[in-house]
Amino acid sequence: MRTKTLLFLLLYIASLADVRAQSVAKLDNSKISVQALDQKIQALMQAGHVQGLAVAVFNNRKPVYTKTFGYKNLHTKAPITPTTNIYGASLSKAVFAVLVMKLVEEGVLDLDKPLQAYLPKPIYDFTPTKKWHDNYSDLKTDTLYQKITARMCLDHTSGMPNWRWFEPDQKLRIKFTPGSKYHYSGEGLVYLQVVLEHMLGRPLEQLMQEKIFAPLGMTRSSYTWQPAFEADYCMGHKSDGELYEKDKDNEPRSASTLETTLQDYILFTSAVLNKRILKPATTQQMFTPQIRLRSVQQFGPFSQVDTAANDHIELSYGLGWGLLKSPYGWGAFKEGHGDGFQHYSIIFPKSGTGIIIMSNSDNGESIFKELLATAIGDTFTPWHWQNYIPYNQRQEAQ
Repeated sequence: MRTKTLLFLLLYIASLADVRAQSVAKLDNSKISVQALDQKIQALMQAGHVQGLAVAVFNNRKPVYTKTFGYKNLHTKAPITPTTNIYGASLSKAVFAVLVMKLVEEGVLDLDKPLQAYLPKPIYDFTPTKKWHDNYSDLKTDTLYQKITARMCLDHTSGMPNWRWFEPDQKLRIKFTPGSKYHYSGEGLVYLQVVLEHMLGRPLEQLMQEKIFAPLGMTRSSYTWQPAFEADYCMGHKSDGELYEKDKDNEPRSASTLETTLQDYILFTSAVLNKRILKPATTQQMFTPQIRLRSVQQFGPFSQVDTAANDHIELSYGLGWGLLKSPYGWGAFKEGHGDGFQHYSIIFPKSGTGIIIMSNSDNGESIFKELLATAIGDTFTPWHWQNYIPYNQRQEAQ
């Protein structure tokens, strides 16, 4: 009888553990079952016409939910898996920021020393070796660029445009006094990359492999296309489900060319959450607000119009990551947006809760608001500021 009772208790405890393993905790400690979350994601994808999605949720700084849905190629119906290559778009910036902070930690770089001061000659005197991104001849008559520091590049106050090709004449220019205000800039991150490459005599890809990818076991990540990715990669989908042509000839750029997988980005996020790649003080510095953001939206004409709408979350930018304040501590987020690829990641370091969302669809962002609320109870992400217009509100927004 005693043996039967003990066996029953052991089975009961095991069943409780299994129940816990089959649920995901939200920021407020409420739970959603894995089955319910699966069903919700599938319903959202169907309603939003999202072709493929990869999702990971973190509880207590550990991944507790890792799932992929839909297709890497709608035409072939080939499914996405956690090891399928996905173009990372601007998730590139968060990974690069960790590399930069690693160099700061090692004493190689000072966040507040003008980057030009690290070079033996003006940046525009270096002979370009890339298609376009290391050509700084446009700055020859500029004096403001000499004020730009690594901190300004990381918190998007460098004064550079997002990309030079968005300018009417497609020329690179410094649009305002560096450090004076926020303006999202891929060019700023690339300028920091190019300076580091000249300083250290090593290309970005080598630095990333040495200091981030290899130490973390990110074997399927690179800032340039690799032959090994050919066997399993995502195509980007237009809003009608048609395919974009896959871009495989990108030169490594810190702001935009990361190729990765859900599995690898989980390794990266875990390392950041658990302070395994940077010291706690360095991580804290990276997640400390540098500048408050008060624009109506991050991009477009409303980026020049101020509002108090996000004051309750103290919307800010840190070093390479956006920041918001919640009842559960600061959240650090990074978006990714390119043709056919839309991603979002947010972590709450204090609670250890977080989520990675990666989609290969131009419709992906339309389900982010509801997915964030459902999966981790994140109702703080400024979805309107990020232009994440929900699929069921798009008509009203137009």
